[in-house]
Amino acid sequence: MRTTDGSRPPQSFVTSVAAATVAGLLLSACGDADAPLRSTDSGKVTLTEMDYYNTEPTRSALPELLTRCGNQARVTIERQIVPDLRTRLLQLAGSRDLPDLILVDNPDLPQIAATGALVDLDAHGVKTDGMYPNIIEAGKYQGKQYGVAPGVNQLALYYNKSMLEKAGVNPPATWDELRSAARKLTQGDKVHGIGFAVPATEEGSFQFESFFFSAGASLANLDSLQGVSALSFVKNLVSDGSAPRDVLSWNQAEVGEQFSTGSLAMMVNGPWELPQLRKAGMKDFGVVPMPAPTGGTSSGALGGEVWAASSSGDKAEKAAEVIRCLVSKDNSLAWAKLTNYVPPDPDVAAELGASVPAMKTFMQTIGSAKSRTAELGTAYPKYSQALWTAVQTAVSGGKSPSAALTEAQRQATQ
Repeated sequence: MRTTDGSRPPQSFVTSVAAATVAGLLLSACGDADAPLRSTDSGKVTLTEMDYYNTEPTRSALPELLTRCGNQARVTIERQIVPDLRTRLLQLAGSRDLPDLILVDNPDLPQIAATGALVDLDAHGVKTDGMYPNIIEAGKYQGKQYGVAPGVNQLALYYNKSMLEKAGVNPPATWDELRSAARKLTQGDKVHGIGFAVPATEEGSFQFESFFFSAGASLANLDSLQGVSALSFVKNLVSDGSAPRDVLSWNQAEVGEQFSTGSLAMMVNGPWELPQLRKAGMKDFGVVPMPAPTGGTSSGALGGEVWAASSSGDKAEKAAEVIRCLVSKDNSLAWAKLTNYVPPDPDVAAELGASVPAMKTFMQTIGSAKSRTAELGTAYPKYSQALWTAVQTAVSGGKSPSAALTEAQRQATQ
């Protein structure tokens, strides 16, 4: 997830963006989605687009793909970056004034689709054949395909090879191994064995859900025994000093920075951190799947965004044509290489793994990652807020994990 699923939270509103890519410039300015089709000097139709990518590499990578697919569809695409995208889109959807193209965090899709402001992409020829079933599901609302992912992400466990070797610790595969390793690797306040990000935001839910789902818990029943087990495990990592209390306020980028400086021996993070670690000059690290309670395949939240098209105005066909190009196999592979995402098609993902070995770990469990809205639909944001509130309360010591999740379930179902 990036931003809310999984990456750096937005910092500022950007009204125009110059694409620092080989594709050339793509100017940002969102027009009226209901305005008549208008041609440019080259005879192209203009489509408007919104996304929240204001950090690299996605900030520059997206214009490259938009330009490529815009040229193929003979359209010019005007881009606008809006950090609080869900709020803005819900405002625009109410007045049927959405931009022609939107790239939205996958758990936000149902709320926007519920307004009736999006088109069924399957009916407009955007096919999902061959994609992972969970990725297809993440783009659906009430059985219709309102969103299609160009790529997805998942969390994994990074570890400092030198630190683990010096401590005589193997990369953990179970929760017992993870807790034992984190204790051995902790050196007072100088080095903590593990770090993660569980702030009071969707980012906190996204990270905690890697423990929550791996325990077999369900979002519809936040206070299940499995959910309490997951929250108890995370709380204990902080209580015994294996993880710093800063996890309650860190975002994922800050966790990555702490890992790159040697303040963390292990961290929970996504594939978007790979280029950041290389940029920081860190090479001595490995990545393994998130540990599961007793071993085996772990499960986490499916991160990433989906393309959707507005039902307003008369440009839906052109928007769908652009989306067909953006999610094609060739372009999903190009997008994955530019952004460190996992392609939605297993065959394309295998091709990426062959050329980018560091991505193989993230592909191992992508098929078992869960769509956050498949079970709850438009109710997910309410449950997510209750969940991250429970994590904050329990980890800070305000309530026991059981009591915190009992209260969370009450809040979510009110």
